[in-house]
Amino acid sequence: MSTPDLNLLVTLDVLLAEGSVARAARRLQLSPSAMSRALARLRETTGDPLLVRAGRGLVPTPRATLLRERVAQVVQDAQAVLLPAQQPDLQRVARTFTVRSSEGFVENFGARLVGRLATEAPGVRLHFVQKSNKDSAPLRDGAVDLETGVVEEATGPELKEQPLFHDRFVGVVRSGHPLSRGAITAARYASGRHVLVSRGGRDRGLIDDALKPLRLTREIVTLVGGFAGALALARGSDLIASVPERHTAALRTGLFSFALPFVVPEIRVSMLWHPRMHADPVHRWLRACVREVCAEPPASARSGRVRRPR
Repeated sequence: MSTPDLNLLVTLDVLLAEGSVARAARRLQLSPSAMSRALARLRETTGDPLLVRAGRGLVPTPRATLLRERVAQVVQDAQAVLLPAQQPDLQRVARTFTVRSSEGFVENFGARLVGRLATEAPGVRLHFVQKSNKDSAPLRDGAVDLETGVVEEATGPELKEQPLFHDRFVGVVRSGHPLSRGAITAARYASGRHVLVSRGGRDRGLIDDALKPLRLTREIVTLVGGFAGALALARGSDLIASVPERHTAALRTGLFSFALPFVVPEIRVSMLWHPRMHADPVHRWLRACVREVCAEPPASARSGRVRRPR
């Protein structure tokens, strides 16, 4: 059995509404002959005359009368499907979004983001999950709705990306640490004992690459999986932690932070999402919230000041 031409539904809806081939033709901007051919196809498809002559006009058959409301609703629903999604009433939306991010992102931006959602969309909840690797599969399979982090080669090329801010590494030690007194040079920095943040288990990173042209190496005595762990070790020992400035502003309160006395490339923190969520109006609103919260002055402007090298 051949598939019926669904375009005929629009024609049938207009014919039943107008009760006239000529008026229906004008409404659909067709010639009367083209509309007559369309009516002939409808009669063949449905097996019913649909509209029959009565005097100088046309009247619907019993089958056409039964179909009128159903056809009108089907056409209306189909048109709604093809229209751009309208912005929903955020006060009435009830959804949960899973956001994969580092602990530093939650520490520094989470409270402001949740506070904004509570005001604008109280029914929207955020489920923050820890980012343990760069695998794009959770975004691809829908387990994660939004992700923040540094885009790398391993990131899926089909993902959408929008930069949020640039960040730079700073050194952090406990209050009273020898590095908290006197001039901080690259040699003094490298001669200390260091904790490295490494989710993949690598024992070197951007900072080690930056020290290499200076013919300096640092002693890494322990590896941790996140910034909070690195700063906790620095707070309770003489270890030196090197962490992104903005990402860790709230975590560095009470610690001594200093600008690194050598050039280290900045990192770009972005948000990532799968294309299937790109046009979703609530997801689009959430992305705007994240972007605007991250554009606000960093917490380091209020706490966790960074000492500049003299």
